[in-house]
Amino acid sequence: MPWSTDAPPTPPAGLRRAPAWRGYLEATLACSITALAGFPLLQVLEPTNIAMLFLLGVVAVAWRHGRGPAVLAAVLGVALFDLFFVAPRFSFAVSDAQYLVTFGVMLLVGLLIGQLMAGLRAHAEAASGREQRMAGLYAMARELSGALQPQQVAEIGARFIELELGRGSAVLVPGPEGGLHTLPGAGAEVDAGLAQWAFDHAEPAGPGTATLPGAACLVLPLRAPMGLRGLLAVATGGQAPAEEPRRLLEACASLLALSLERIHYVEVAQATTLQIESERLRNSLLSAISHDLRTPLAGLVGLADTLEPQSAQADAIRASARRMAALVDNLLDMARLQAGSVQLRRAWMPLDEVIGSALAACAGPLAGRPVDVQLPDDLPLLHLDPVLFERVLVNLFENAAKYTPAGSGLRVHAEAWPAEVLLRVDDHGPGLPPGQEARLFEKFERGQKESATPGVGLGLAICRAIVQAHGGRISAGNHGHGARFTLVLPRGTPPQDDGSGQPLSTLYDHTA
Repeated sequence: MPWSTDAPPTPPAGLRRAPAWRGYLEATLACSITALAGFPLLQVLEPTNIAMLFLLGVVAVAWRHGRGPAVLAAVLGVALFDLFFVAPRFSFAVSDAQYLVTFGVMLLVGLLIGQLMAGLRAHAEAASGREQRMAGLYAMARELSGALQPQQVAEIGARFIELELGRGSAVLVPGPEGGLHTLPGAGAEVDAGLAQWAFDHAEPAGPGTATLPGAACLVLPLRAPMGLRGLLAVATGGQAPAEEPRRLLEACASLLALSLERIHYVEVAQATTLQIESERLRNSLLSAISHDLRTPLAGLVGLADTLEPQSAQADAIRASARRMAALVDNLLDMARLQAGSVQLRRAWMPLDEVIGSALAACAGPLAGRPVDVQLPDDLPLLHLDPVLFERVLVNLFENAAKYTPAGSGLRVHAEAWPAEVLLRVDDHGPGLPPGQEARLFEKFERGQKESATPGVGLGLAICRAIVQAHGGRISAGNHGHGARFTLVLPRGTPPQDDGSGQPLSTLYDHTA
């Protein structure tokens, strides 16, 4: 199919025209045959009826060969009718002036019939062409529905464009490290700058557009419902495509974009399923190992306590066993939280009591460190599980003690918001690795991969799980002089004093 709008479109296979000279030859033969057939009929038909035979020939020529041969058939028909069937015969002279009207009407009708039949043929060709293109697009869509890789999508698109338009093409997709790369099977050379502009602006570029119309290829963005999936480049030789080929290319680009997006989300679903299965297996393994290790570790701690208290070896065994027991407790808690088997025993508690209890539990790790606690007087009671929330603060305090220089301070600050309560824990150390703040809350993630600092990277993951179970959120960052962990908890509506004298902190429920 030509790109230029000046060139006539190639008729579909069932309606292809013969060469132009053949149409004029058949028009001449049709008029001659009609004249020969009219001689024996002249004895039984009036000349005006024989004129209808010439008009029938004009219809046949117009349908087969179009406007030009039909005009020739109309003129020849009038001339032959005058020559052989109007007195005086075998002469172009006319004895009856009324035949001039017949000739005029016959010529006019012949020209009109030729024009109408040519228009009908053009519409039939266009309809047949659209049918063929729709069939081609349907076949292409059916092939794309079974494509499992982007390379297959590019190959199917290249075959369709080569078959329908006789042009080479290429599909470009964004690479994993940025930039665009061409999928295998490309049949067109693509200007990298032109392609990058089209991708950045999500607009077509090349011939027929306002951007580099003299380029050797037309670049169309592959837009899908969820975003831009790549580009379709079609070799044009610098010539803008006509309206029909352009629409066909746009329909092809839409199908390619949908297929690429489908493949992308199939890969995402497969990766997500694999991750879910991995998490389930990991949690099952952690739970099994934790249960099996707790009993021997508890026995080991008890045996170390029975040894000579002054023995350095006994102290070392006791410390190692307790550290291992703490790690096992973390593993077991993480498995329980992930499985959703932990039920919150919520109570309306003042935040200062929970913070004080956590600081008391961390008296050893925080020894020699100044702790600045700033709590406003208007802090409301919070509906939380005091044991689990204390575990969150203990993990944060122990992290601060492990990853900051000895003697550095710690600051705990809270604020009351209209619907939430904010709690910040700031340390004075090296801070968190840039860009790793969110990843630190994943299981088995540590700020320093290779470090002598004990731990397996579960403390912050446990903190996040507990805070989320309370309907809150936790985040990490740096405040300029160290790391900052921010907790935001829902405020809720604490119960009113009913005059019974029972402390409000004991009015709790056991629901999750």
